[in-house]
This record gives sequence, structure tokens and C-alpha cells, in this order.
Amino acid sequence: MRFLTRALLLIVALICLVLAVVLYYIANPNLPDYVPAEQVRYLDQWSEKDRQTFYFTPQGTQVKGLRYDWFGALELPFSDKRFATPEYLARFGFLVDPKQHATPANPGNLPVGFTQHQNPGSDERYLDITCAACHTGELRFKGQSLRIDGGSAHHVLPSSVPTLRGGSFGQALVASLFSTYYNPWKFERFARNVLGQNYDAQHEKLRSDFKQSLDTFIHEAWNDTHRGLYPTQEGPGRTDAFGRIANAALGDAISEKNYRVANAPVDYPQLWDIWKFDWVQWNGSAQQPMARNIGEALGVGATLTLFDAAGHPLTGDARYPSGARVTDLYTIEETLKGLKAPAWPEALLGNIDRPRAAQGKTLFADNCAGCHVPLNKPTPERPYLLKLKMLPVEYIGTDPNTADNIFNQRYDLSSLKWDPKDLAALNVNLVPTTDVPLDTSHVSMSTGLAYITAFVEARAYRDMKATPAEVQKLEGFGLPISVREARTYRARPLDGVWATPPFLHNGSVPSLYQLLSPQDERASTFYTGSVEFDPRHVGYSTEKFPGAFLFDTRISGNHNSGHEFRVGPLGNGVIGRLLQPEERWALVEYLKVLGGPLESQLP
Repeated sequence: MRFLTRALLLIVALICLVLAVVLYYIANPNLPDYVPAEQVRYLDQWSEKDRQTFYFTPQGTQVKGLRYDWFGALELPFSDKRFATPEYLARFGFLVDPKQHATPANPGNLPVGFTQHQNPGSDERYLDITCAACHTGELRFKGQSLRIDGGSAHHVLPSSVPTLRGGSFGQALVASLFSTYYNPWKFERFARNVLGQNYDAQHEKLRSDFKQSLDTFIHEAWNDTHRGLYPTQEGPGRTDAFGRIANAALGDAISEKNYRVANAPVDYPQLWDIWKFDWVQWNGSAQQPMARNIGEALGVGATLTLFDAAGHPLTGDARYPSGARVTDLYTIEETLKGLKAPAWPEALLGNIDRPRAAQGKTLFADNCAGCHVPLNKPTPERPYLLKLKMLPVEYIGTDPNTADNIFNQRYDLSSLKWDPKDLAALNVNLVPTTDVPLDTSHVSMSTGLAYITAFVEARAYRDMKATPAEVQKLEGFGLPISVREARTYRARPLDGVWATPPFLHNGSVPSLYQLLSPQDERASTFYTGSVEFDPRHVGYSTEKFPGAFLFDTRISGNHNSGHEFRVGPLGNGVIGRLLQPEERWALVEYLKVLGGPLESQLP
């Protein structure tokens, strides 16, 4: 009996030790050290006014009810140091300038894309993470940082699923929230910082509101973990955008039966010239700018109400109030029209080999232009319309998960009790068209999101009493909410492509040189998280460093197949003939200047 008791005590002690180790690593994520740049350089992409508008205009996200002041007052789990210092947030890959300081647009001195908003009739200021957080990039070379506005972020933002590997902003944020609430000394300091002279009157309300937000974070972390919704770790610079939007808008907001495994992380696409494209998203599934932006806001945390307090579906004009801020989203979209593609800065990254780039120009015309040079199809409404080529998955051969999930997954929206007459009145256009009535118990991701977004838009326009002319302007070129369902990937123009590593839609190829090489010459594993730039191969450094993320291309969603230049018939991933090493180097040199002022200097 004594032996059994000791054995049980030993087992309990080991379990406690394991839990302690797990909690320690969850609360202390595996992050790179912060090394400030000697200087942050900004390219001539747009005006400083436009830059600040893009960085700090809110879009209506609420980050699980987290208040802006709370975020600024949070402490690290095992320290009284603040969570939201620029030096700490930069370790997750968020963008700060060592010279930056608090401004009226950024009173908390937070990274790019961290802002605030107040809902109508409320005094609460919510933390709002806007699109600039994910669509602003940075390259570092010889101690200098080069800001790429509209480029691809390289942070670790989305996941709150706890892992020993760590490194996720979401995981670290939940750890700080948890320790603040349950450590009485921490909460005391937190409450006094947040409330100031209102401490006595509002202390209990603050604790109640804080717990509500914390419970929302914990519920999401538990839901995502025990359902295994995100089996392919995203790592720096990636998220399964459509999967997360669908799980939020169709799962969280409607039914747990609609949760789907999201195993298709993608890079954050660059935004210059996006307003000119006929279809957007990696798979070319969306068209209207406002609908695209509302969908993104819903995925990041804008509130969405589909049912009343009794659980009955909202109907008529009561559908569907949302936190998405359509006028601010329009401001962001209009601002992006002034964004230029980044031009290669010779003074920082080195001179262009002009004879080699000229050779690359010829190679580009022979091997790349057929897909990546869009057709200019201007209309009276859209004088800059570019028609992009869509490539079937079977042809391009790149990882199919993104296209497959969007094309194949189905959702049950029957609880919303949509009337076909109401759907017919919405500004939704399904491509290809069909006469088959919509089966709301078996709706595709794109179609379901299109109709919900249309209801959200209509409600927002009614609330703001927008005229038909104003609605047409806000939507963007008077376009319907068109949805195209096909297993395809979009071939976008390559202006400024040098500034957007890594490559392919899922970020599985670290450099332009490797992208022009056969798959068996590409790295099957490499490290991400560094923004140190390699101007020769044109990509980020892939060497191991403390806090690096190991990218394994053998994992589903991470495959680096396809888009190959190699011997063999075209199709099944082969898009062109084998390029010799010198030809690849010539193409890399040309891609550095494509679409920029240096291109005109080529012989």
C-alpha cells in the first residue's frame, strides 16, 4: 500500500512538472531577440500622409473585445514589463521604427496596423488590428531596414493555439491576459493604470469586462485546439485567410457544425495595383472591393450578429449588424490607389547588372509574360482594368489545399432561414451562373460568405442612409459581389516582386532563384522569421537562428511543388523549359527592375 501511494505521488509530481514546463513555454514563447535597425528607409511609393492613413485607419476589428487601454497596460506573465512595448512586439515580426514616438494617430506608440476605434454610442476604445498590419513588409540589409508599403508582413499573428514551439502573438497575448487576471498584484497595477482616478468606482466592472474578453480568447484557443482546426502551423508571414474567415463567420457566428480544418496557409499578398485587377484573392474568387474588405475585417474580429438574443435568426432590415466600418474601409481602398510598386534601391541593395538584366528581359518575354503580363481591358467605368490569367491547379501544380478547400468545402446555413426572394434581391453574382435553387444546407465557402457580406453591406448602407450613388461609390466601380468557384490560382503582374519573399501562394519557396529552378533543386526545409535580405538570390535569409521557425515543405499545405521550369511536357506543374543557371540569374536580375524606372535604362 505504501508503495502504491508513493507511486501515485510520483506520477502526480511528474504530471505537475510537465504541466509547469508546458505553461512556462506557453508564457515564454520562443522569439528572436530584438535588434533595432540602424535606420528605417521608406521608398517613394506614396506620400507620408497616405502612409499614415493606411497604417492607422481602423476597419472595425475588436480582437475579442480587448480594449486599447488594456492592451497598453498589460504586463508580461513573469515580469512587470509591459507587453505592448515596441521592442517586445517587434520580436513577433510587427513593424516599428526605432525613432517612432506616440502621435495623435498612434497614441500608444504601437506597431504598424495597431489602432483603435469606438463603436457608435459607446465610450469604449477597442484595439483594432487593421489591414496594414498584414500588408506592410520590411527587408533588412547591412543594418538598414527597407519598408515595403503594401508588401507582405512577416509576423506571427493569428494563432492562439498553445504550442511548445511558441512564437505566436496570439498565444503570448492570451498568456499575458491570463496572468494579469489571476495574479492579484498584476491586476491591481493593471487596474490602476487603466482607471486612474476612476479606480474605486469602476474596478469591479473592469474585472468583469476583462474576464469576459479573456474567456473569449480561451474559448477560441480551446476550440481551435481540441478540434484540430489548424494542423499546418502557419509560422511567420502566413495565415489560412479563407479558413479563418469561414470558421469565424460560418462557425463561430452560426454553428459548430460549420467548423472546418484549415490546412492551407498563404502569404499575405502585396497590394499595389490590386484595385486594377478583374479578380482578387490567390484563387481569383472575389471581385468587389468592399465585399473583399468586409470579409477580411470579419476574419480578423469585426463583430457579426446573425441571431437575436433568443437565438432566432434576424430577418428583414434587422439583418446583419456588424462592426466592420465601411466608410473607413473605403478610405483605405481609395488610399491604396495611390500606392506604387517598390523600385529596387541601388544605393542600398547594389547596382543592377544591366546587360544581364537585358538578357533577362528577353527570357521573361519568352517564358513568363504569357501568364504574368495581364491584358489591359479598360471600360468607361474602369479605365485601368487588368484581366489576370487564371491557371488550373492541375496545370500549375502548386500546393492544392487553398484552392481545394475553397472549392470543395460545404457549410450548413439553413438556420439563417434565408428566403430565396431576399437572396435574389441582393447584389450577388455567382460565376458560373446556375438556375439551380440555392441549397442553404450545403453552401460553398465563397457563396455563403458572399451572401452574408451582401446582407452586412446592405445593413451598413441603410444605417448610414447612403444614396444609390454613394453605395455605388463605396462598393467600388459599382461592381456586384461576384463569386467565382474554380480550382485555380491567379497569375498576378510581377512589378515589385523582388520585395515580396518568400514565393508561391503558400510561401514555400524562399528565393526568386529557387522559384526559377526545378523542385528537386529547391530547399525542402528552411528557416523563416528573419527579414535579413539576400539581394543576390532575392529572398530572406534561411539560416537557423534563435527563435526561427522551421518550414517543412513535406507537410500538407506547405508543398513547394509546381511552377517548374524543367525538362518534360507542359502541365502537371511544368510551366516552361529547363532554364540554365545563367538564364535564371539573368531573369532574377530583370525581375529586380520589372515595372520600375530602372527597366527603361536597359539596353
